[in-house]
Amino acid sequence: MIQLRNLTKVYGVTTAVANLNVTIQPGMVTGFLGPNGAGKSTTMRLIVGLDTPTGGSITVNGQRFADSPAPMCTIGAVLDAKAMQPNRTARRHLEIIAATHGIPHARIDEMLGLTGLSGAAHQQIKGYSLGMLQRLAIAAALLGDPSILIFDEPLNGLDPEGVAWVRALLRQQASIGKTVLVSSHLMSEMQHTADHLLIVGRGHLLADTPTADFIAAASGVASRISSPDAASIVAAFAGPNVQAIPLGPGQIELRGVDVKQVAEKARDNGWMIYQLNPVEVSLEDAYLRLTAGAVDFVSGGATLSSSYAPMGPAWRPNEWQPTQANQGGLR
Repeated sequence: MIQLRNLTKVYGVTTAVANLNVTIQPGMVTGFLGPNGAGKSTTMRLIVGLDTPTGGSITVNGQRFADSPAPMCTIGAVLDAKAMQPNRTARRHLEIIAATHGIPHARIDEMLGLTGLSGAAHQQIKGYSLGMLQRLAIAAALLGDPSILIFDEPLNGLDPEGVAWVRALLRQQASIGKTVLVSSHLMSEMQHTADHLLIVGRGHLLADTPTADFIAAASGVASRISSPDAASIVAAFAGPNVQAIPLGPGQIELRGVDVKQVAEKARDNGWMIYQLNPVEVSLEDAYLRLTAGAVDFVSGGATLSSSYAPMGPAWRPNEWQPTQANQGGLR
């Protein structure tokens, strides 16, 4: 377990982390999300002692990490996969870590096998790809069988097989009771991997909530319909609180109407329905809505030169609102 109490870090006139109060629980994968510059990496560095807080406190399993008698058996961290001596081999890199932390030598072969690096163990690190560096960094983090894992963007440089492997690894480690904190900009992966979310923006806590609750709170009511009677359906539901978005011939999205309402009217009016589905908001949709006001670097208005045209305005019928679970609220 990791507990942050009023954690603050100031660099000059910039507040990177502002009074952060969170508890990161064991037995689940906690996704740590936020725009670039939101304070994620700084918070992770503070937890492992690479930076000193300006204010507040951090406890790891009930004590300061600096007081841990066996740091590598307490926290395994991947913060910068390139931070390795390039002329060493992967095996030598792990041997040095094991020797300096009293870790059994047998763990080296075990971790090389787990991360798929056995065949490249005697190659110099400078010849490794970014994906291989990520795997080696993960091997080093797992070497002491720590009770806490902290991974900062561990999916960078990995191919699809590697991404799937990391996802399975994180969930497996959480399933045996470990505390797992992982940051990533790949929202689709976080949606399938993280049980709980911490979302920060400009150093402030924006949300502290289960992933499913966060997505559900951001979802609006909408139905996607495929029917030769699409025009009649649109006419029947026309009103100030309903928006019809054409998706293609005989295909529409009705915003403000749920599938039950459509099904009941279809029965009463004899409409032929080929497909009827609720529209679900993704984690990326919910995240973008929440962090819209906390982004420091916003892309400009590039225009597509092709014949593509949007089917309708961006849908924001239910802007996400903080709940009791979101300790920091919207800042």
